[in-house]
Amino acid sequence: MLYIGSHVGFNKNTQLLGSAKEALKYKANTFMFYTGAPQNTARSQIVDELTLEALQLLKENNIDYSKVIVHAPYIINLCNEEKFSFSVDFLTEELERVNQLGIKYLVLHPGSHVGLGIEKGIDNIVKGINMAFQNLGKTNNVTILLETMAGKGTEVGSNLDEIKKIIEGIEDKDHIGVCLDTCHLNDAGYDLNKFDEYLNEFDKTIGISKIGCIHINDSKNERSSHKDRHENIGYGTIPFDTLISIIYNERLKDIPRILETPYVDKLYAPYKQEIEMIRNKKFDDNLLDKIRIDNK
Repeated sequence: MLYIGSHVGFNKNTQLLGSAKEALKYKANTFMFYTGAPQNTARSQIVDELTLEALQLLKENNIDYSKVIVHAPYIINLCNEEKFSFSVDFLTEELERVNQLGIKYLVLHPGSHVGLGIEKGIDNIVKGINMAFQNLGKTNNVTILLETMAGKGTEVGSNLDEIKKIIEGIEDKDHIGVCLDTCHLNDAGYDLNKFDEYLNEFDKTIGISKIGCIHINDSKNERSSHKDRHENIGYGTIPFDTLISIIYNERLKDIPRILETPYVDKLYAPYKQEIEMIRNKKFDDNLLDKIRIDNK
């Protein structure tokens, strides 16, 4: 079965119920959200009643809740020693929120070493994740998925060896995995026209069973640019047919696919139309205009 959805909103008044309703509006069968703004620490207390209403709505629409994803905020940077304690504490709090929501996966950017060097950055990431898991102890049911990065600036995690070293250092191996991002892979230098070769390398280096989510994004940039600028499906440098072959790759058939493509004109969510196009497996070169018309 194809599990396809997108990033959706999450606000303090409707919480998971609002997220679920937005996903259904896009005709998605999975979705991803942040529990608050990704750039700050403002978070509302999880309201269990709203969560239960959302779970009932998802059940009525045959959506598998185990495929729903939470993304950790960008402000968590375990590499940065100046903000290390803050990042560990906030990651711990985020794991607690995700546990309360009953969600299985939390996607995390590994972080940027800000001049400390890759090896020290990796050491700090390992230490921080281990500390966060230890803070929760046996109450944790959430798996952290390390997102593959584009290699922008001093980002850690733009190649398999770096991801492997982090995973090797995590004490709780049952709760660590990987989230692939097609834009990031392209910008990091991987040729997505040879995606099965990448999966072979991934399986040999880390183990394909560790992949828990795929972010499906086109890229505004040429391969190896290390810039990380997402584009709408079929409108960037990654061929539409290449993305379709990744989305429908049988080796990853039960893994949720999440769109993080940009809003059209910074106003209109493209996800309903992009999901429909993906299901049809046929590129619509009038897609962006149709999105504009549908929103007027």
